[in-house]
Amino acid sequence: MAETQTFAEFVPAVEYDALPDDVVDELKKRVLDSLGIAVAALDAETTDTVFSTVTEYGRDGPCRLWGHRARASPDEATMHNTSLVRYLDFMDSFLAPGETPHPSDNIAAAIACTEDAGGTGKDLLEAIGVAYEVQGELAWNAPVRDRGWDHVTHTVISSACAAGKAYGLDPDAMANAIGIAGTAHNALRVTRTGGINEWKGVASANAARNGVYSVRLARHGMDGPTNLFEGQKGWQQVISGDFEVDLDPTCERVFDTMTKRYVAETYAQSAVEGIIQLAESEDIDPAQVERIHLDTFAGAKLIIGGGEGSRYEVETKAQADHSLPYMLAAALADRELGIDAYDRDRIRREDVQTLLRTVEVSEDEALTTRFENGEMPALLHVTLKDGTTYEIEKSGFQGHPTDPMGWEQVEAKFHDLTQGWYDEDHRNDIVETVLQLEQHDVDELVALLK
Repeated sequence: MAETQTFAEFVPAVEYDALPDDVVDELKKRVLDSLGIAVAALDAETTDTVFSTVTEYGRDGPCRLWGHRARASPDEATMHNTSLVRYLDFMDSFLAPGETPHPSDNIAAAIACTEDAGGTGKDLLEAIGVAYEVQGELAWNAPVRDRGWDHVTHTVISSACAAGKAYGLDPDAMANAIGIAGTAHNALRVTRTGGINEWKGVASANAARNGVYSVRLARHGMDGPTNLFEGQKGWQQVISGDFEVDLDPTCERVFDTMTKRYVAETYAQSAVEGIIQLAESEDIDPAQVERIHLDTFAGAKLIIGGGEGSRYEVETKAQADHSLPYMLAAALADRELGIDAYDRDRIRREDVQTLLRTVEVSEDEALTTRFENGEMPALLHVTLKDGTTYEIEKSGFQGHPTDPMGWEQVEAKFHDLTQGWYDEDHRNDIVETVLQLEQHDVDELVALLK
């Protein structure tokens, strides 16, 4: 049975000098990827709502709100900045058999708390490494999706651990913070079932904020339930069931994290890549398509293929990026799936609305087994009105842990996302600062995000 003290003692045990070079490189990639996505989300209506809420009573504080001159408290900065990282659904994902959270949901919390603490790039990388390890272990060993809980139930704990590391909490204070975070902030799966709305893209920001606020309370002396996991009516009895963890101070769980190539829900990545490849190689005319059939694994069918509510009624971005029918139709029609695919006018156009209704999604037990063994399989058949059928099978995609993006690919994604916001010199300054993060203070990094 996992014990709260195990987590509390793990957090201060992580040290930058003990992190392997390849772990440090991966963590830096996650930072650059997250910053690029965040900048690209600055003009979204939903993230602007968060900004207006966070700044309603003032624009001062120790932590920068990215993309603005305003500042806020560490928890409110975490709320705003995490919403930027998460909203576009272009962030990373941890791939476990029963849960697929997004560890980059912790990065803004780590940055805000390290910024507030006056920390260095090394301090920041430690905090992010802690978060990825905690979130990965929880996702792998304590999945909560099938019990009716949202995956951000893990995020409130991992973000608290990241914040506690940034502030240098000792194990006793860390146990209090984890107890407060995990007792008070457990999120329901209804966020991602039925008719999906905008909260889907903001829920993790709220969780990360709550993790940071729990740490702030513990820093000021607030006691929490230090038997969160193992106690009577505690997290294991109520939320997850019994589980064990093997928290590794070298933080190698980051290697089980994928980077998204397409603006699409995690489980759609292979299928989207496959249908684009098929459309290009066979020069498929979308108007001539009679049927698109996807065989996929259980998680994809459940979450974005209709297992938790119809995915054919698509009118908003939140609905579109969690609809396999929409994503496959848009990817085939446009031979790409980027931010523009989720513009309201694009979503509602007749061509894609007609095409998405030709999509059929079926669960295949063999593909589910392959997914549980580390692949992300997809088998696609596209049938034209004249009876011609094209087929493609995928086991993964560019960005999957079996085919990870290199630094050049992550940098290219960053430039593509931010070129409308910063000139080339400014973009290069951000890239170089992240690349040499251990040589900088966090203040230097956030100063580039105004």
